[in-house]
Amino acid sequence: MRPRRLPSPLLDPVLVGVSLLDVWHNVGTDVRPALTIALLAAFSLPLRRRFPLSVFLLTLPTAVVTDAVLATMIALYTLASLSRHRVVLAVCATAFALSDFTPWPWTTVEIAELSDSYSLIHLSYTLATAAAPVFLGQLVQARRELSLRLTEISEAREHERLLTAQSVLATERAQLAREMHDVVSHQVSLIAVQAGALQVGSQDAHARETAATIRRLSVQTLEELRHMVGVLRASGSRPTELTPQPSLADLARLVEGSGIEARLETDLPADLPVAVQRAVYRTVQEALTNVRKHAPGAAATVIIGHQDRTLRATVTNARPTRPALSLPSAHHGLIGLRQRAELLGGTVTSGPRKGGGYELRLELPIDATS
Repeated sequence: MRPRRLPSPLLDPVLVGVSLLDVWHNVGTDVRPALTIALLAAFSLPLRRRFPLSVFLLTLPTAVVTDAVLATMIALYTLASLSRHRVVLAVCATAFALSDFTPWPWTTVEIAELSDSYSLIHLSYTLATAAAPVFLGQLVQARRELSLRLTEISEAREHERLLTAQSVLATERAQLAREMHDVVSHQVSLIAVQAGALQVGSQDAHARETAATIRRLSVQTLEELRHMVGVLRASGSRPTELTPQPSLADLARLVEGSGIEARLETDLPADLPVAVQRAVYRTVQEALTNVRKHAPGAAATVIIGHQDRTLRATVTNARPTRPALSLPSAHHGLIGLRQRAELLGGTVTSGPRKGGGYELRLELPIDATS
């Protein structure tokens, strides 16, 4: 069970109060400039999350002119927990150590006094005091990123499990469709042919009427079988998908629910064939899934247009902002898209972009039919 954090509206007043106690204990009220600097450092702490580096620099003078260094340590810890720039953190920690180590005012310090009073032990203690907030902040940052990464891996595994289940279901439906097409449809066709021959060759009127009824029912059964085979072959993305296939009207909802920052631009005629609309939808769906899996944090752009009776759909994404997850994959997505496009007389190409990122392009003749 994760420990509960104190909410920010409660944590900030607590930190300001503790810093004020530190000021009250270490800064005399008769030294007005030093007291002003220390109070300014304490009351600037609520801004440390929005402006971590600025707040640290604002609290640094109090470590120079006073012994009240708690506000500076809190600001340095916040900076370390939010920043990934190790050089900046090292410079800030060094600046804090020097500010805390060097006595004030500088003009009253002699070299002999420095060598006697500020020994190596004092310097080591000052460096440890400066390094502790940095190490603690980096540890908290690593823990936070690890928690986010574990959440992403859990979601990705659940998505992969769902895709595997859907793939198995689609395979079973395709096998059933082949059996219905190759066996049942063939036998019903033979029944229709034999009934037609009986209708033509029989001299008995009742027999001809019965043969005509058998032939009509056989043809009707063939039409229903073809429809069922088409539904089984086209379905598979959902376990209960017997509803109409998605079209271009569903693209906006697909992009909005993709879970990534994506922009959609379309310029298409309204009378596109159903097979073309379905191919575009599936291509965009697979491309956005690949962006989410292989380019975490990257923004995507979906542009769909037409020219000279050719439809072009392009899905591009920028560089990922986070390392991609290493997940198991059958690598069948792009192969399936290419096969679908080839059946409609089109092509699917994909590859890295020159400026970084990735691009997937679909080209289809608008007059393509399923």
